[in-house]
Parts: sequence; structure tokens; C-alpha cells
Amino acid sequence: MNKLYIVVPAYNEEEILKSSAEVLLNILKKLISDNLVCDESRILFVNDGSIDSTWQIIKDLKKLDEHFTGISFSRNEGHQKAVLAGLKNSVEKGADLTISIDADLQDDVNAIIEMVKKYHQGYKVVYGVRSSRKKDSFLKRFTAQSYYKLLKFLGIELVYNHADFRLLSKEVVLSLSLYNEQDLYLRGIIPQIGFKSDKVYYQREERKAGVSKYNLRKMLKLASDGVYSFSLKPLRIVNIFAWILLIGGIIASICCFLLIPPLYGDYTIGCVVSLMCVLLSIVLFAISIVGNYVGRTYMESKKRPLYFISEDLDKNI
Repeated sequence: MNKLYIVVPAYNEEEILKSSAEVLLNILKKLISDNLVCDESRILFVNDGSIDSTWQIIKDLKKLDEHFTGISFSRNEGHQKAVLAGLKNSVEKGADLTISIDADLQDDVNAIIEMVKKYHQGYKVVYGVRSSRKKDSFLKRFTAQSYYKLLKFLGIELVYNHADFRLLSKEVVLSLSLYNEQDLYLRGIIPQIGFKSDKVYYQREERKAGVSKYNLRKMLKLASDGVYSFSLKPLRIVNIFAWILLIGGIIASICCFLLIPPLYGDYTIGCVVSLMCVLLSIVLFAISIVGNYVGRTYMESKKRPLYFISEDLDKNI
């Protein structure tokens, strides 16, 4: 019988954690009663350096039912690292398959059952995919669709409308463990690993309590990780801009100093200044793109640990 670990990253989720734990436990017990997973399966919470009572709640859950367990970071490291830590820790504890899901349970927990069934059919990766975005605001839907199109244009392989709700077999997690990138973007890495995969579609629900911990800054950071970690096209675009600026500068110089004075007189200086401002902004934008690649390369070269686990409820650290 296969051992399942449900990995739940949590950061300041005291308002919803108990109710989410109860729902997940019911799902896990159903899987056990249907002989789809063994009774040694667990729900593993990853406390991402919470400053509220999240970790205490996780420890209390462990005392209430043996199917709960948890690990805690020494400090807040971010959602992607919390997911990775949970996956690696699960395999170290003997998990044959893992499923990651956010603590707010906006992803449909019933899809977990379908994922496990897919695993028994031979699939090593099962992606949870939103069936629609009708509940999203127009702005969120537009930006999400635009982002996916941008990544596709840049040649980055992604599963459309998939976030971090997925099943991974032990083999896939072990392969994923070889990645030690500082700026993790799991939804871009996992399709690159390969293995037989399938999808389970579900309807995403509204958050029942608390507030989303993914603010605009974190969302932009994750989006930029997806671009800079998997594509060199922005650098090629910068090169194209350089040639455009060179040719455009030559043409503009001719227009400004030969054609404009006879026609517009004193407007020559204003045209030149405006043109220089536009060109300078483009140059600075190009430098920022190059700087992002250089900065990320510098951080990766340090090979610093991605996280530190301060407590493990199974090891009583």
C-alpha cells in the first residue's frame, strides 16, 4: 500500500488552519478506507516562519491525531521554498506520493481523490488545473491570461491555469531535489523534469477565512522568477532594442538637425530633449533587465542553503 503525504505550506494561517485540517483529515481517512493509500499516510504542515499561533496550532493537531505532523522554518522563506521543503521532507519519511495544497483550501480537496486514482493508473505527475476563472475580477483574469501568453512567447513551458496544487510521485520529488535554485518557480521546473503526467480539473472556491498572503509584491516577484529563471529572450530583446536605438538615433539626428529647423524653428531643442528622454528610458529599462540576470547569477553562485528547519514534530528537534 502506498504512503501519501499531503503537504500544506502555512504562513500566518491561524484563522483557517483548524477548519482546513479537519477537511483534509476527512479526505485522507476516505482515501485510507478506500484502500487507495496506507494508514501511515500523513498531513504535513510546513510553518513558513509564522508570527501568529500557526505553529502552536500545528503542534496541537499533532497531539489530537497521529495523521498530522509538521515542520517549521527558522524564519519566513516564502511559499515556493515551503512547498519544496515539505515535498523533500515527505520523501525522507517514506512517502511514495505527495500532494501539495495551500492552507486556505481554495483548491478543491475532492480533486485529491482523483489525483490519487490517476497515480494508481501510472501517472507520476498530476496537475490540479482550474476549469475556469469566472470568479476572478476582470483585472486579475486579464493579467493572469496575459502572463501565461507572455511566458509562452518567451518559450517557457507551463500548464495553463495551474498553480501549486499537484501530485508528485517519489521519483519526481527526488528529481526535483536536485534543483537548488534560490529563486524557485516550481510550476516552471516540474514540467521540465518530465515523467508521465495528467490533469485533474476543478472549480476554485473563495477563501473562507483570513486574507491571502500573496500580496502584489510577492505576486510580481513570483512572476519575474518565472521569466528570468527559464528564458534568455529578454536579453535577446535588449539586443534588438540596441539596434533599433542605433538606427533610430541616426534617423532622428538627421531629422532634428536638417529637416526640423526650416519647418519648425525654435521647436528643435524641445524635440531633441523629448527624443533623448524616450531613448534614455529605454536604455535604463534594458540595463535593468541585464542587471536582473547578473544579480540572480551572483546570488546563485553563493550556493547558500534554501532554508533551515528549526523544528520537526516527528524528530522532536
